[in-house]
Order: sequence, then structure tokens, then C-alpha cells
Amino acid sequence: MALVEINFDGVIGPSHNYAGLSPGNIASASNAGAVSQPRAAALQGLEKMRANLRLGLAQGFFMPLDRPNLWWLDSLGTDMVRAESHIQAAAFSASAMWAANAATVSPAPDCRGGLCHLTPANLVTMPHRSHESPGTMAQLALAFADKDHFALHMPVLPPFGDEGAANHMRLCPSHGEAGIEIFVYGKSGGPFPARQHIEASKAIARRHQLNPERTLFIQQSEIAIAAGAFHNDVVAVANERVLFTHEQAFEDPEAAYAAIRAKMPEAEIVIVPADRVSLADAVQSYLFNAQLVTLPSGEMALILPTEAKANSRVWGWLEEHVAGNGPIRRLVPVDVRQSMANGGGPACLRLRVVADPTTVDQRFIADEAKLDRMAAVIAAHWPESIAPDQLSDPALVKQVQDARLALLKACDLSDLA
Repeated sequence: MALVEINFDGVIGPSHNYAGLSPGNIASASNAGAVSQPRAAALQGLEKMRANLRLGLAQGFFMPLDRPNLWWLDSLGTDMVRAESHIQAAAFSASAMWAANAATVSPAPDCRGGLCHLTPANLVTMPHRSHESPGTMAQLALAFADKDHFALHMPVLPPFGDEGAANHMRLCPSHGEAGIEIFVYGKSGGPFPARQHIEASKAIARRHQLNPERTLFIQQSEIAIAAGAFHNDVVAVANERVLFTHEQAFEDPEAAYAAIRAKMPEAEIVIVPADRVSLADAVQSYLFNAQLVTLPSGEMALILPTEAKANSRVWGWLEEHVAGNGPIRRLVPVDVRQSMANGGGPACLRLRVVADPTTVDQRFIADEAKLDRMAAVIAAHWPESIAPDQLSDPALVKQVQDARLALLKACDLSDLA
């Protein structure tokens, strides 16, 4: 069985809007009330997937969830006409596009029993995301239905918040070999909530049957959370033997690095110093919210937002690293501006799954022809723009619902309707 890393990107849904629903996410809060461009956003996301395919990477995708979420509104005794504006916005949110929060994934080589384990995130900290897990669960159950290779768990129950792979990293000699899994949890973040609870992380590690000797729990830096690093993947990313991290990502960085090296001596830790790239620069540019990937040639590339190139301090450090002997050999900027404006970069948009692609439902595996079909549906059906005062408009609600159904039909996934 050939195990490779597959990046599953969330297709940006037709309800994409800027409601500023995520405290601690500076970009989301800063753009609250702006007019969004769902069609452009979704097409940007597809272009990122195409770029990955052209790099020789395995690429998958997840469908948008049904929005507005009418059953959630019904559970609150209301609907899109009668609900208060903040409840309308929460029901309308397209935040499931950030597939890094869909689940935590432990590849088969790390797990006792030899299955790849997935636990959908409960996302209970944020109301607009707290109702995602049933739709995510249905999608994962289809994509990873092969019980000879995958084990799918229910989300961790409240009160322990779990926000998925955005707070989980894996280091290994290569994707198909056993590695160490690192769960990053928060305690506090000044005015902003810490979203990943250590008890949720511990529960997932037990469910996934991970070797305790190959599992770490590391606290995220409180100053990083306060600076807008609402998930660990805003300040750190790992790939195979490399951890690429900001100097201030972890509460006790020296202890974290020592624990990593003790469990994996060959780990290469690349630390970006705060006196070169501040936390504010890291959060503004989403330098670390990038896809650190291994290309077919064996070299590592960093797929990062164009905002990182526009920041002279960030880009200057990166160019020095690539020119030297560091492990990152290639920089690949991508335009995901619509997602960035709502607080999600390239890493937010994808869930990493190490598996044999033939064991995954092929309807979720991307190729150029499939992306062409998806682009045609998006161009024809996605709203060109959405202003905040439109969310309760019945015509917009119907357009968003019909657009999603058209995409499901084009991808032969109408069973998710």
C-alpha cells in the first residue's frame, strides 16, 4: 500500500461573507461588515488546488456544508426571517471551508491496529462553527468509508473544545513511516479565548491508539494567542522531519524543542526569530499558515499566501533561508485573498490525510477535469458578492442553497444534499 499525503481542501461555499464572527481572529474582526466575493473566493481556492496538482501533489476536496443551517435555527426556535442578526450570520457562515478544522487525523503507521484514525472537531468555542460537525461527519463517513483502512470517531463531547488539525502536527522520517504526533493546546490568550483544550487532545490521542511514548502535548504561547494566533497553525507548521515555527509559538519553547528531539533526534527545527519577524508580522502575513510539503523531487516547498511576499520582513527572511542550507528550498505564493480577509490562509483551507489514495472515495479526489467542472458551476451559480444586510434575503438564501446543490450534482455527491 503506497501511503502519500493527500491535502483535502474545503471548497469555499456560496455563503462566504464577512460577518466577523471569530473573536481572536484579527483578519476576520478587521473585515467585519465588508462586502465579500463568494465566486472569486471559490475560484481562488480551486486555483490553489490546481497549483498543487501541477506540483505533483495528491489533492482532494470537501464540499461546502448546507447553509444557512436551517435545522440549527429550528433547534433555537427561530428561522432566517425572525432570528437576530448575529444568529442569522452564524447560520449562514461558510467557515467549513477551512478544512484544517474539520478533524484531527492520525495516519495508520502511528496507530495501534494499523488504521488511519479521524476525529471530527467539535468546534464548540465559536457559535458559528459549533453546528458544523454533523455535516463534516457525514462527508468524512463517505470519503473514508473503507473500514479496512479508516476508523472514524464521533467528535469529543463538550465542554472540552477541539478545533482539529489546526492544533495538531506530525513529525516523521517520511509520510509513510511511523512518527511522533504533537497536540498543541491553549490555556488563555489575554482578551481572546484559547480554543483547544488539553483534555480534548488527550481524548483524541487515546481514541487514535497512539503510542504514549511517541505523543506530545505542548502548550501554545499565551502571547501568541493574544497577538491573534487563534490556532497553532498560525505560528507553526510541520512536515516530515521539519518543524517550521515562530520563536514565540510555544509557552516554553526550549522544553518543547527538547521533548521533540528526545522522541525524534533527527527532527530539524527551523525557528524564525521574533527580532526578524514579529508575531504581528507572522499573523498579518500568515507566514506559518502555509502548506509545507514534500515535492516528488524530495525537496520541500512552502505554499504560502501572497501577503507573505508583500511583507518585506517576512519575505526577506524567507529568501535568506532558501538561499542558505535550510530545508525549505522553494517558495510558492498563492492568491487566496478572499479567504485571508476572513482569517484563513492556505493551511486553513486543507486537511492533511496520509493514506493510499485508492482507499479514498474517488469522488473526493481532484483532477484537472473535475476542477474544470467545479469551476463552471461556481462561475454560473455562486453569488458575485454578499453584503452583510443581505443575509436574510430569501432570494439570496435560495441562490446559496441551489448553488450548493448544483455543485453536489456535478461532483456526483448528491447524497450529501
